[in-house]
Amino acid sequence: MDVLRAVTPLAEARASDFAQCLLDGLSRTPKDIPCKYFYDEEGSRLFDAICGLPEYYQTRTETALLARHADEIARLIGRDAEIVEFGAGSLKKARLLLEAARARGYTPIDISGDYLMAVTQELAAHYPNLALRPLVADFTAALSLPPLAGARARAGFFPGSTIGNFRPDAAAGLLRRMQASLKGANRDCKGLLIGVDLVKDPARLHAAYNDAAGVTARFNKNLLARANRELGADFDLDGFDHYAPYNPAARRIEMYLVSRKHQSATIRGRRLDFAAGEAVHTEDSHKYTVEGFAALAGRAGWRLAREWRDSDDFFMLAWLEPL
Repeated sequence: MDVLRAVTPLAEARASDFAQCLLDGLSRTPKDIPCKYFYDEEGSRLFDAICGLPEYYQTRTETALLARHADEIARLIGRDAEIVEFGAGSLKKARLLLEAARARGYTPIDISGDYLMAVTQELAAHYPNLALRPLVADFTAALSLPPLAGARARAGFFPGSTIGNFRPDAAAGLLRRMQASLKGANRDCKGLLIGVDLVKDPARLHAAYNDAAGVTARFNKNLLARANRELGADFDLDGFDHYAPYNPAARRIEMYLVSRKHQSATIRGRRLDFAAGEAVHTEDSHKYTVEGFAALAGRAGWRLAREWRDSDDFFMLAWLEPL
């Protein structure tokens, strides 16, 4: 199976380089690491484990919504479409959509090549007639997708409430770029199916990001473990705590690694110092009201054409169409 790899300008390639981003982010005050670097092979495995935790309602709720409304979603997409998934996620979700829509092709985009290949090889074994075009790329960037022979249109798929990882201006920019990628060279963009986590009881949100088994903590610390593996860094993983409070004013979970002591680490010969109690920001997870998300989509050139929610109003599947 051929794997497409995005060709990016020099500035974008530098921004996506793990070592440089770590050095840049950990030299700032406050410190931060871009959350896209969570998803190496081990990070993707840990996130799959998070999705099965009892506290983590998002995945099972979204999957149930997909299963319940798959036929209606398929009618919106139409027959013989190419489905483009921004960030290769759960195969269960992708299969529900691919089977209902009877898609002509599937283009999963992900920054982790190893994980992407595992996902697409498993799909190829079950769907021999489906055109599979895995693309190793940063899905947050502007992407040019070549047309797929025989596909009548394109539809985007962005599950998992990943849109919540972006602050509002960045989220609007991302949604604009997704529409441009889906339209490409005058392609018929039917729409974008996107998972959105809704505002709810802060206690439930706290439990989802601070699970009793500590899997989310290991997922967070994997950023440092990855630096040790790939860059020869010397982070002491036991010297950092996972911390994920809910900010009710901003309606978001904020995830951090907090240094337990005064310490230092070295990346490619450069020493980085951490004060006791100093926080490294690693991720946001914004929660939306239906009206708030519709307004965000409108800023990005989409309209909220259809939405489906669970009975508890925990989660929303939104179908966006170009304005």
